[in-house]
Amino acid sequence: MKAHTEYLVFNTSQAEEFVRITDEVEGIVSRSGVDDGFVLVSAMHITAAVYVNDWEHGLIADIHEWLDVLAPKGNYRHHATGEDNGEAHLKNLIMHHQVILPITRGRLDLGPWQQVFYAEFDGQRKKRVVVKVLGIPKAD
Repeated sequence: MKAHTEYLVFNTSQAEEFVRITDEVEGIVSRSGVDDGFVLVSAMHITAAVYVNDWEHGLIADIHEWLDVLAPKGNYRHHATGEDNGEAHLKNLIMHHQVILPITRGRLDLGPWQQVFYAEFDGQRKKRVVVKVLGIPKAD
């Protein structure tokens, strides 16, 4: 069994932003030397998410609007702590903070339209994602 860990760092230009990270994750999988296994991709912040879906701009806009309906900007109890990002925490709960993806023959084993995304809900500052690859190494 082999393990390999790398981090992706984000500093989004907007407070809410969806970033396609499929190529970055694929590069980490390739560098890991794992032939068969899994990769965990996990946002290390409670106001961000990682998800898998289609890379289509209309769908991304639909997801953003859907989240705004489910967790709109508002006056949340959390704001009594001095924070103003209550809806960002709720959006994280809806989208979740991590995904586990299969690796087959040294590559991400995704469906034909599946892509990996980082969703930022309280951005414009440094955030990290941990990418942990576990599996059987490539035969020499």
